[in-house]
Amino acid sequence: MLNRVILIGRLTRDPELRYTPAGVAVTQFTLAVDRPFTSGGQGEREADFIPVVTWRQLAETCANYLRKGRLTAVEGRIQVRNYENNEGKRVYVTEVIADNVRFLESNKDGGGSREEGGSSYSGGTSTGGSNFGGNASQSSGNRPSGNNSRNDSRDPFQDDGRPIDISEDDLPF
Repeated sequence: MLNRVILIGRLTRDPELRYTPAGVAVTQFTLAVDRPFTSGGQGEREADFIPVVTWRQLAETCANYLRKGRLTAVEGRIQVRNYENNEGKRVYVTEVIADNVRFLESNKDGGGSREEGGSSYSGGTSTGGSNFGGNASQSSGNRPSGNNSRNDSRDPFQDDGRPIDISEDDLPF
């Protein structure tokens, strides 16, 4: 089974940083992601507004560096949770739990041109240098970090929508 999502969009407002009673940082923000088609006769693009949640060090990094309007890439998993509201009704919430966030514009651009390479963050501890204080990697897996020079650890957003070169040997089927 697979539950993996990659989104690129702009923040609709500044991230909200909170702490659980146990002191764990959690940040919530909403990403506006354009749909690949235009609506009806006006030709205007529609967008989906997708709630994103980050935890621990990644949450603090997002709260410090992300701002409303910034172009951002998010990688994570979709989670559906539910709770009972004050009126006793069951409420379902669908959100993306991010484990990797890539800042696609620098802070000084303020929504302008794309920064070359951007900066990438995952949950965990800092392991290398970048414009925003370091790449961090999740301690639970063998995922390559953004500064690794091996061919199999390429940044999935590096080609920025351009076609990629794949040989028949690279295909698993």
